[in-house]
Amino acid sequence: MELIITEKNNAARRIAEILSDGGASTTQRNGVNVYEWGVTRCVGLSGHVVGVDFPEEYSDWRDVEPVELIDADIVKSPTQQNIVTTLRQLAREADEAVIATDYDREGELIGKEAYELIREETDVPVKRVRFSSITEREVKNAFAEPDDIDFDLAAAGEARQIIDLVWGAALTRFLSLSARQLGEDFISVGRVQSPTLKLIVDREREIQAFDPEDYWELFADLTKDGDTFEAQYFYDDDGSEAERVWDEDDATEAYERLREATSAEITTVRRRTRTDNPPAPFNTTAFISAAGSLGYSAQRAMSIAEELYTTGYVTYPRTDNTVYPDDLDPEELLDEFTMTHEFGDDAESLLELDDIEATEGDDETTDHPPIHPTGEVPDRDALDEDEWEVYELVVRRFFATVAEPATWEHLRVVAQAKDCQLKATGKRLLEAGYHAVYPYSSASESFLPAVEEGEHLDVSDVELEAKQTQPPRRYGQSRLIQKMEDLGLGTKATRHNTIEKLYDRGYIESDPPRPTAIAEAVVEAAEEFADRVVSDDMTAQLEADMSAIASGEATLDDVTEESREMLGRVFDELRESREDIGDLLQESLKADRRLGPCPESDHDLLIRQSRQGSYFVGCDGYPDCQYTLPLPSSGEPLVLEETCEEHGLNHVKMLAGRDTFVHGCPQCKADEADDTEDEVIGVCPDCGDDEGGELAIKKLRSGSRLVGCTRYPDCDYSLPLPRRGDIEVTDEYCDEHDLPELVVHSGDDPWELGCPICNFKEYQARQAVNDLEDLDGVGPATAERLETAGVDAPQDLHDVDPDVLATEIQGVSAGQIRDWISQLPDVDVGGDDDPDDDGDAESETDTEDLIDGASPADERAESD
Repeated sequence: MELIITEKNNAARRIAEILSDGGASTTQRNGVNVYEWGVTRCVGLSGHVVGVDFPEEYSDWRDVEPVELIDADIVKSPTQQNIVTTLRQLAREADEAVIATDYDREGELIGKEAYELIREETDVPVKRVRFSSITEREVKNAFAEPDDIDFDLAAAGEARQIIDLVWGAALTRFLSLSARQLGEDFISVGRVQSPTLKLIVDREREIQAFDPEDYWELFADLTKDGDTFEAQYFYDDDGSEAERVWDEDDATEAYERLREATSAEITTVRRRTRTDNPPAPFNTTAFISAAGSLGYSAQRAMSIAEELYTTGYVTYPRTDNTVYPDDLDPEELLDEFTMTHEFGDDAESLLELDDIEATEGDDETTDHPPIHPTGEVPDRDALDEDEWEVYELVVRRFFATVAEPATWEHLRVVAQAKDCQLKATGKRLLEAGYHAVYPYSSASESFLPAVEEGEHLDVSDVELEAKQTQPPRRYGQSRLIQKMEDLGLGTKATRHNTIEKLYDRGYIESDPPRPTAIAEAVVEAAEEFADRVVSDDMTAQLEADMSAIASGEATLDDVTEESREMLGRVFDELRESREDIGDLLQESLKADRRLGPCPESDHDLLIRQSRQGSYFVGCDGYPDCQYTLPLPSSGEPLVLEETCEEHGLNHVKMLAGRDTFVHGCPQCKADEADDTEDEVIGVCPDCGDDEGGELAIKKLRSGSRLVGCTRYPDCDYSLPLPRRGDIEVTDEYCDEHDLPELVVHSGDDPWELGCPICNFKEYQARQAVNDLEDLDGVGPATAERLETAGVDAPQDLHDVDPDVLATEIQGVSAGQIRDWISQLPDVDVGGDDDPDDDGDAESETDTEDLIDGASPADERAESD
C-alpha cells in the first residue's frame, strides 16, 4: 500500500481527487478522514501534529525560575493524538510513503515530523514530492518525479521552533511574574514579536513628539472660455519651487496682490508624455499590500490565498519571487480565461498584443514562482465574496504583468498675476495599457483647457488656507510587513501571524495599528533594562543563522546554542532590575484601564474584572476604598478619550462584535438609574398569583433596562429591553399575557416592540442557529469545509479548539471561529433589533460581589 501524507485535510482531499481521477472514496479512522483508491491511502495532517515544549517539571510558573528555561531540555509530543495514531496505523500497513506537505521551511519540518513518526513504525521507503500549485498537471508531474526530504531545510524550521519557544517562554514568564500578571492576562514577549512591537511604538513616539509648524498656501481659479481650473501660488526658494509660505505676513501680502488681479498671463506651457510601466508579479509582501488596499488584514488576506492555493486556483502564496519561471507560458495561461464571463474580454485583448512579455521584479528565487492564477478557473458561485475578490486581484495582477505600459500626457501651465506666480498641472491617459485590465492602480485624469503662452485668463476666487505640518502616519499592516522584511524580522510565512498575535495580546489596536499603554511599557522596560529583547539586529542575525542551516552552512545545535547564549546575556541584564520592571509594567497596565478620580478617596477608578470574569469599575485604593460602579454584562470595556464634564471620568465603550456600543460615563449611568423609579406594567407570570409579584420597567445602574419582577432577588423573572430610546407604555394590551404593548422612540420611526413576552419569544426564534449557514460569515463553501473538518452542525463548535480547527480549514482564522462560537445561544438571550445586553436582573451585581473579585494583583495571580 502507498501512503501519501499532506499538510492539511483539504489538501489531501484535493490531491486524492487528482491522483484517483475522481475515484477516491472517504473513510474515517479515529475521526480522521482517509482517502482511498486502489492500493493508495492519502491522509492530511493538521499542520504540526507534534509540538516542542519543556518537560513537565517546568510547567509551574511559580516553582521554576524563568532563567532555568534557557538550558532546559526540549521534548516533542503529539499535539493531535488522533491524527498521530492514524498515521502510525497507516504506516504499519504501508509498503512505501510519500510526503506531500507544502514546499517551504515550515512544510519541510512538518514533513520531517511525519517521516519520524513513520520511521518509529516501519523502515519502508519515504519519498518527498514538491509542487507550487495543487493543479492536475503539477501534482501529477511531482508524483512522477519524487525527491528526498531536505533535512537541512527542516532543521532550519526546527531551530525556529526551539529558539522561539525558549525566548518566548523565558521572557514571557519573567515579565509576567515581575508584573504579577498571570492567567489569561500574562505579558507576552517574542523574538520577532517584540522588535516588531518596537517599530510600532517608535512610530507612535514620533507622532507624539511631533511639533507642528504653521504655514499657508494660496490658490486662485483661472478661467478660459468658461472653463475654470485651480492654480497654486509658488515662489522661488534657492532655485526650487516652494508652495508653502512660512511667514503669515508674506502670505497675506501675496493674497492681497492676487485679490487685486483681474487677469493672469500664461508664461509657460509645457507638454510631455510619460510611460507608466506595469507592476511586477506578486510576491507575498506585494500581495498583502494590494489586498490591504481592498480592506483585508494581512492575516485574512493570507488565509484566503492559502484556501485558493489548496483548491488549485492560485500558486503557493508564500514566496519572495517576483520573476515568473521559464516554463510559464503567458499565452497558454491567458487562453484559459478567454471563455470566462468575468475575464474573457480582457484575456482576448491581451492575446491580441504583438508581443506578450511579462514584467520582472528585483527578486528571483527558485522555491516558488510569484503568486499567479493556475489556469483552473472556478465558477463564480464556487467562492464566497471575499475569496472571489482576492482571486480576481491575483488574476488581474497576472494580466497586468503581461499587458503593455500605459502612456500619459502631462501638461504644466505657469501664469503670472501682479508679480505672483501660479501653476497648474493636468494629465490625460493616452494609452490605457495595463490600467485597462488592472483597476486597482490609479488612472484618474485631471483636466486643463488648451492654453498658449501669452494668453490672458480671468482670475477669481482667491483663497488663503492656513495649514499645519502633519506628523508621520502610523504604519499600515502592509507597510509594517514591508518594514519587517527590510529589517529581516520574521519570514514571508510568519510576518502576518506576528501582527495578528500583537492584536490578540492587546498590544496594538485599531488599523493602522496603534500601541496600547502596556505595549509602550513592555518596549520601554526592554529598552531600559535589556535592549536585546527589542533589537532587530539580534533577531535578523538569528534569521540569517537559520538560513545558514537551510543551506547546510550551519547546524541546528550550533544555532540554538548561540541563541541560548544570547538569551543568557539578556537575563544577566534583566535580573538586577526585576522589581523596577515589575513596577513599570504594573503602572502601565493600569493606564489602559484608568477612568478618573474616585469620588470617595484620593485614588483613581479603574476598570477591573471579577473572579467570575465580569467587568466593573473599582477604586485603585482597594481594600481601603471599596467604591464600585457596575458595567454592562455584555462585551469587553474600552476606555475612550472623551471625558465626562461632571465627573471627570473617561467614557467607556463595550466591544461586543456587531453589538458594540458606547456606554458613556459609568457614574452618570448609575446616577440616572438611582433617580429613575420603576414603572409597574403588570403581573409577574412566575410569582404574581402566589406572592403578588409585579412586572416593572427597571433601569439598572449598569445602563441596561429590563422588565423584571418587583420581588427580585426572591423572584428573578426578567425580560430584556433595548438600551436606547424612550419607552412608551401604550393602552393596547396583549390578549395572551395581559401586558401593555410598548413602543420605543429612537430616531425618526418609532419601534413597536409590542408585548415584552411576545417580543422576547420572537427574538429567540430569530436568533436560533440551526444550520452552519445561519452563522454570520459562513457561506456554502465555508460550511462545506467545516463539515469536512467534522463540524456538521453549529452546536459542534462548542467542542472545538478554535486554534486547532483553524489549522485544518484553509481560509478560516481562529478569530473567525471564536466569533461563530460567540453567536451560539449558550443561554437564552433577550432583546430585539438592539440586543446589546442580556438584560438579566442578576447582572445588577451587589457591591460585595464586586469587591470579592477586586483583589490586588498578587491575590489575582494566586487565583489564576
